[in-house]
Amino acid sequence: MFTQNEILETIDMLDNRNLDVRTVTLSLSLADCIDSNAAKCQKKVYDKITRVAARLVPVCDELAARYGIKIVNKRIAVTPISVIGSASGDFVGLAKTLDRAGKNLGVDFIGGYSALVQKSATDKEAEFLKSIPEALSSTDIVCGSVNVASSRAGMNLDAIKTVGEGIKELAYLTRDNNSFGCGKLVVFCNAVDDNPFMAGAFTGFAEGESSVNVGVSGPGVVEYEINKHPDYDITKVCELIKRTAFKITRLGQLVGTEAAKALGLAPGIVDLSLAPTPAVGDSVARILESIGLSRVGSCGTTAALALLNDAVKKGGVMASARVGGLSGAFIPVSEDAGMIEAARSGDINIEKLEAMTAVCSVGLDMIAIPGDTPASVISALIADECAIGMINNKTTAVRVIPVYGKTVGDEVDFGGLFGTAPVMRVSLGDPSKFIDRGGIVPPPIHSFKN
Repeated sequence: MFTQNEILETIDMLDNRNLDVRTVTLSLSLADCIDSNAAKCQKKVYDKITRVAARLVPVCDELAARYGIKIVNKRIAVTPISVIGSASGDFVGLAKTLDRAGKNLGVDFIGGYSALVQKSATDKEAEFLKSIPEALSSTDIVCGSVNVASSRAGMNLDAIKTVGEGIKELAYLTRDNNSFGCGKLVVFCNAVDDNPFMAGAFTGFAEGESSVNVGVSGPGVVEYEINKHPDYDITKVCELIKRTAFKITRLGQLVGTEAAKALGLAPGIVDLSLAPTPAVGDSVARILESIGLSRVGSCGTTAALALLNDAVKKGGVMASARVGGLSGAFIPVSEDAGMIEAARSGDINIEKLEAMTAVCSVGLDMIAIPGDTPASVISALIADECAIGMINNKTTAVRVIPVYGKTVGDEVDFGGLFGTAPVMRVSLGDPSKFIDRGGIVPPPIHSFKN
């Protein structure tokens, strides 16, 4: 039960501190839709999605009106299409089916054009990887992901090379839209099965038939609370963040439970990830600065981010028995007003961002790089990030956009929540010999825990 003070405090967070439910994501298994006949498979997929998720958007709108809560996105995540489409072989046809179903329902995004190839890829999965540029460039709301590494399996350099080449092709195919097709693709190490956030959401094979996962976000709330107490030492700051995260997670628990009940589906997880937006007062970078940095990117940034991420997780876990997903702090460049400013001024670069990903929720996210960046450099950037995740047994990811026709110093406006991205410099030392070796980087010795 919520006390009167909690209710009033939550109302203030919603009205004045940019607290919102960033996403309600319906997770749906398509395992029973597999068919060797492409047309039949696509019909099964379309019919199941539109049947199970028919009331997703109306239910979210009803809850938003009832509780005065802003629900920013309504999304669907499905079983990796690399598996669902293997029998028929028509992966792009399935992508277009997902797009049509999602648009029919009025959802913002549908995720799951995905593959799990961290150890190796079947022949059909190899075909799937090559289909990604066409699939994501010919659809509007379909998002994809590829898990190319894990702490248990190692790192698949062959898949990383293919994906790097695919990102370049996708950038070209969507050049008339600032290469934004690449913004719908995430490359993971240690991907999780229950992530409600795009572009990386998919329904893992252990997730059951269907469920409702919720992502809550409130960077502005955390920043506000820290700024109220400039005299706190760092121990008290950590405790303050924990208490604030607890309150935010309670809101997600309420929305997730009510949405699942109304839809007749199983309640899933609450993902408490501090996911920023370009709006003023909704920035993870500003939280780090409120802790005591003059500008994000300065010395001390990684330490401040580490304590923030840890405190958020500790507070969230106490508020819900079903905290999952990624839960922590995202640091996308284009989607965070403070990060955009730091990138413009040169206070933050890709190397510093890479260091920060060792302690945050995901990785190199929504970063615009020059359009002429070689595919081998993109692949090597992915490999670097995967190494951090593999060795540290955490999820890491790369979502970079080589913007066709743009170079360092240019800016790209992706619009809406996706914000503005200064094109950032990438080291152009040639890693092609390393990437071309292919094979599997073995898992770290500490992965053998049996």
